[in-house]
Parts: sequence; C-alpha cells; structure tokens
Amino acid sequence: MRYAIRHVTRFDYAQPVAFARCNLRLKPIHWSGQTVEDYALSVEPGGRTYPAHAEAGLANVVRLVIEAPARTLTIESRARVHVDRQIPVPAPGDPTLGEIARWARASLDMGPASPASYLFPSPLIPLDRDIAAWCAEDLDPGRGALEAGIALARRIQREFAFDPTATLVDTPPHEAFVKRGGVCQDFAQIMITGLRAAGLPAAYASGYLRTLPPPGQPRLVGADATHAWVLLWCGPALGWVGLDPTNGIWMANDHVVIAIGRDYADIAPVDGLVLGSGAQHMAVSVDVEPLEEMPA
Repeated sequence: MRYAIRHVTRFDYAQPVAFARCNLRLKPIHWSGQTVEDYALSVEPGGRTYPAHAEAGLANVVRLVIEAPARTLTIESRARVHVDRQIPVPAPGDPTLGEIARWARASLDMGPASPASYLFPSPLIPLDRDIAAWCAEDLDPGRGALEAGIALARRIQREFAFDPTATLVDTPPHEAFVKRGGVCQDFAQIMITGLRAAGLPAAYASGYLRTLPPPGQPRLVGADATHAWVLLWCGPALGWVGLDPTNGIWMANDHVVIAIGRDYADIAPVDGLVLGSGAQHMAVSVDVEPLEEMPA
C-alpha cells in the first residue's frame, strides 16, 4: 500500500505565548516493511526548525523554536509512505518465549533497536504484579513466540472495552487494567507490562492506521488519530514483530510506524516548553489516505 498522511496539530492560547521550544516526532521512520517516499513539515506562524537527536528510542526528531509572540500555533506534517509487510504466521519451529528471553539478556548491543533496551520497566510502564500475573496465562516459556504474542493481544482485545472516557493520557497502566477499559495507549502499556515482567523485550510503537478499511471489512479502532501498539522481539531471525492489542491483529499493511520507544514519553508527537500564561487548547486531526494497493 501507498499512503498519503496528513497530521495537523493546532494550539490556541488564551494569552500570547512569548517563547516556545518543542520537539516534533512526526516524520515516520524507515522501518522493516515501510519506506518514507516524501515528507514535508510546515509551521504557522513560522519558527526555526532543525534536526535533533532522539534521546531514547527510534524517532525522527525536529526541534521547533518560536521566539515571536503568538496566540495560535499550527503544525502540519505531510508524508507519503510505502508499506509492504507480510502477516506473520506462527509455526512449530518458532523460537520459544524462554529462548527469546535468554537471547535478549545475552545481547551486547545497546543501540535504540536492541532488545536489551526494552527488557525493563520504564517511567510510564512500571512493574505491576497484577498485570504480570494476568498476562502470564498466555506467556508460558515453552510456548512459541508468535503464537503467544497474538494470543495475548487477542485476549486484551476481547476482555477490555475501548472507552475514550475511561482514561487520560497520563493514566497509569494499573488503573486501566482495573477498569478493564481505555484506549490504544492503555492496551499497549498493559501488554508491554506483562511481556517485560516475563523477561521479554517489548517496545511501544506509535503511528497511524489506514482511514478506510478494505471492502467488506470493519473499520479499525484508532483510525483518524495517532495509534499505539506493541513490538515484541522474537529472536535474531524474526526480529521485531508488531501486535495490535486494541484490534487483536498483527501489525501489517494497515499500520504506519512513526516512532518506537520504551513508552509514550520517548515518542510523543509534540512535547516541549511553552512560556506564557493562561489556558491552552489543542486540537489534532489525522487523515491516512490509501493511494493505491501495490500488486502482490
């Protein structure tokens, strides 16, 4: 599939903002199964932009500095992305969860894509005994990695209700787990908590879902907004495999990866510092338009 993606974030401030310094993580990364063919970023009113280094995780970071007083700030990101991924198929010869855990612990690679970077609790996804025990039902060390991963994703999709009113962006995983409800961020965090508790490398993926489903298929939850799902490292041969617990599906041609990190703090689309007084309002609009389906 080829997609045209438009992501608009607008801030309205009650009082003029004198200075803003923001990190933008809006350009999709080059990742297995996807290629960024074109990208453009625009900011109104204009400000200084320059590339910055991702402090953690995998992201294309742009630093934005606004030094003139402003009452509004509109950030528009446009990308054209080619996605070509095969849906994983569990097989008897897949590595087991126990093997994956041993390989990850033995890894000497400390780069942003290394499994060793995603083994341990992170600031927004702490260790939780209740979540660990619940997820452990699907995570027997002798079970094949792909089979176990999709089983856990589908159980979360079955047993948790998608409810945008149940949680906020800073709701901890335990609260969403107790409520048995939330949004894609909550379900990804719950799954990652359980995987890491079992000694498995699990990363937080942020990105987009296609806006229009294939003919005859139901609309995926999370379209028209940034979406979150999970990457499970399945050994040197299979690498990182994507699992979407909100929809109970694999990451495939419907998913476009923007950034990958330990948790949301590593890959927030927009964050930073604003100097001003009064309230602010943020509105986000996302459109993922399928352009064409590539021949098999």
